[in-house]
Amino acid sequence: MSAPAPHPLAIVDAEPLPRQEEVLTEAALAFVAELHRRFTPRRDELLARRAERRAEIARTSTLDFLPETAAVRADDSWRVAPAPEALNDRRVEITGPTDRKMTVNALNSGAKVWLADFEDASAPTWENVVLGQLNLINAYTRTIDFTDPVSGKSYALRPDGELATVVTRPRGWHLDERHLADADGTRVPGALVDFGLYFFHNAQRLLDLGKGPYFYLPKTESHLEARLWNDVFVFAQDYAGIPQGTVRATVLIETITAAYEMEEILYELRDHASGLNAGRWDYLFSIVKNFRDGGEKFVLPDRNAVTMTAPFMRAYTELLVRTCHKRGAHAIGGMAAFIPSRRDPEVNKVAFEKVRADKDREANDGFDGSWVAHPDLVPIAMESFDRVLGDRPHQKDRLREDVDVHAADLLAIDSLEATPTYAGLVNAVQVGIRYIEAWLRGLGAVAIFNLMEDAATAEISRSQIWQWINAGVVLDNGELVTAELARRIAAEELSNIRGELGEEAFAAGHWQQAHDLLLTVALDEDYADFLTLPAYEQLQG
Repeated sequence: MSAPAPHPLAIVDAEPLPRQEEVLTEAALAFVAELHRRFTPRRDELLARRAERRAEIARTSTLDFLPETAAVRADDSWRVAPAPEALNDRRVEITGPTDRKMTVNALNSGAKVWLADFEDASAPTWENVVLGQLNLINAYTRTIDFTDPVSGKSYALRPDGELATVVTRPRGWHLDERHLADADGTRVPGALVDFGLYFFHNAQRLLDLGKGPYFYLPKTESHLEARLWNDVFVFAQDYAGIPQGTVRATVLIETITAAYEMEEILYELRDHASGLNAGRWDYLFSIVKNFRDGGEKFVLPDRNAVTMTAPFMRAYTELLVRTCHKRGAHAIGGMAAFIPSRRDPEVNKVAFEKVRADKDREANDGFDGSWVAHPDLVPIAMESFDRVLGDRPHQKDRLREDVDVHAADLLAIDSLEATPTYAGLVNAVQVGIRYIEAWLRGLGAVAIFNLMEDAATAEISRSQIWQWINAGVVLDNGELVTAELARRIAAEELSNIRGELGEEAFAAGHWQQAHDLLLTVALDEDYADFLTLPAYEQLQG
């Protein structure tokens, strides 16, 4: 390792955690401090550039492929680096936060990859940030186990050869870590904290295990943001004295602007790239956020009515597969968020069939793998991809040269026949309140109405409320969507939750706070870029 940075970071307003000294070592914090010193100024510039681009979209109500990078797209000669063995077969990936129980269960799930999530499936309490890192360290040293305090059931790791490969997802560029600051009091970006601690502690250890430090990069909005990540990787590998190309990154194409820069994003990361992923809910959220004042043409119907077979979603996913395979990268499909019910086998039967149809479609479209949120869905998704792949690790040889997507196809929102409904508005309010309440308790992945919800689903819920109000949407029952209607539904939902839980359990939660926060981010004239920004200031711990 290189010499420590001269200005170590201060831990701010955080209660000491058990065993935190194993994660927050002087050397690890010095590395994070050096990342912060070198790269936070560029991060700040890129966040300002996001605002400028959003203002341009508000002015023009359109997007196009970038003329200044046309040469990158036209050059057929470049490819991303070949996948390392541990990331060559990714046919099923399971997602989830890095708590102790999930760490063991995800590694044991039978999936090829576990997306260990410090982002949308994790509320960034200091405990989740630090002890999540400790759990991953303990997983690699096989010193992790878990006994459920309620059931008494014990969990332990299977043999190394049966464990999923870990791909860690740090927080997005927009979120800072309030508990780590430099000498000037400036907060360190959460992305650099999550990446830095994980890389510092595990890069060499993973190499010794025949794998490497692999990452999912969330909420990327441009190839310049991918370039920043690439520079972070180059510096980190030099600092640690490990070979360039050891780090591998899969980029989530979950913003509408990134969909127009897929090839450029792969190009910027080409020595470290291992694929792109189609992230459905954040993608829809990004469309609403960027085109929220674009009028009726951009109004999305109920989120559950926007399936992956919608023409503009087909354009997005097919372009992603074609782009990845043209450049030798893996194309990873979207999330199956269903949570099986122990009480209702009929619900399970219907849901399993939907999951199977979704994964069959992805495998037949050329995807090399896909996501699930629950271990019970692993065999269903595995069967869909096994049927298409057989004993091949992927299908990158399917170049999908039949796909011809134009700029306007990605924005053809008005091609949908579905329209907003009263039930959809109620669901948006319900999911918003219930998710935010759990998030404020430190839970980022939450089962709501048999679906595993994370921050992305709360974002699309509150964004649709905002959009429908500001676009003057009339629902299927003839009602105009207004702030008053949203408040009335929210009050009814709060009353229903009180009735479900009883007074004591209701009072012990954060229900009123969640209700108020949802209405703030859904009704304020000034649209908050991310609900997690105001929510983070209310998060305890």
